[in-house]
Amino acid sequence: QVQPVESGGGLVQPGGSLTLSCTAPGFTASSCGMAWYRQTAGKERERISDITATGSAWHRASVKGRFFISKDAAKDTVYLQMNSLKPEDTAMYFCKASCGPGNVYWGQGTQVTVSS
Repeated sequence: QVQPVESGGGLVQPGGSLTLSCTAPGFTASSCGMAWYRQTAGKERERISDITATGSAWHRASVKGRFFISKDAAKDTVYLQMNSLKPEDTAMYFCKASCGPGNVYWGQGTQVTVSS
């Protein structure tokens, strides 16, 4: 299967918004769950949002109400809408596809920097 590919990262001022995209051909329209993680230097990668194959979404408490995950199965794409961004949201953001035991696929990541 093709590796997920993230895009949409960049530099944004505090309070701003960004939308990340994860294109994963064959993943989003199948039985795979999709998730967004983020990681900063010296810290473990943390799960921040995920969406099941049936569309149920979960968001980490620190981003709940600011970040929104969605998917467009027709485009094989998962989105992460990020609003009211804070400097502590600065991280490398990764997309992950979970398609059953042993079938986990990670993207290469996209950098998000929140700074004035």
